[in-house]
Amino acid sequence: MLAAATVFSAELPEHDAAIEVLHEQSFGPGRFARAATRIREQGPHDRALSFVATMGGELAGSVRMTPIAAGEGRALLLGPLAVPPRFKNIGIGKKLMAMALDAAAQTGWGLVVLVGDEPYYGPLGFSRIPSKQLTMPRPVDPARLLAHEIRPGALARFHGTVSHASLAGSYPSE
Repeated sequence: MLAAATVFSAELPEHDAAIEVLHEQSFGPGRFARAATRIREQGPHDRALSFVATMGGELAGSVRMTPIAAGEGRALLLGPLAVPPRFKNIGIGKKLMAMALDAAAQTGWGLVVLVGDEPYYGPLGFSRIPSKQLTMPRPVDPARLLAHEIRPGALARFHGTVSHASLAGSYPSE
């Protein structure tokens, strides 16, 4: 159960250093070899769609959204979603996810994609992307490639090689 002292807010530049430490602690040096990290290295995340949680001035969680492209489709790549161990299992991650998905819908995006565990993300509206529909820049277990359709039919238009949307020349929400 969320503590009343938990404050959720938009990510700001002053959160960057604490978020980097959280990512290092949560995912270790292996995070740099991941396909999703490769996409994030290609361009910036959208700070307006990224959120943090704090408790007593301490970072208690973070979620980021990055615009991506595949074929003619555009979507958001959700992640990393990270919560320090001492703040896990009280609903912070799920609340951050809900905020990010709501912000994506409110700004006209039709699709959110992530690489993660279906048992965790499935109840939040994510399901597996059909096999071979997408090619990531590094190997990914196809069972971990998930999508949340905000707008019906958005996933069907999103196929091919995934890259940061800035490499595709524009950021139209699809």
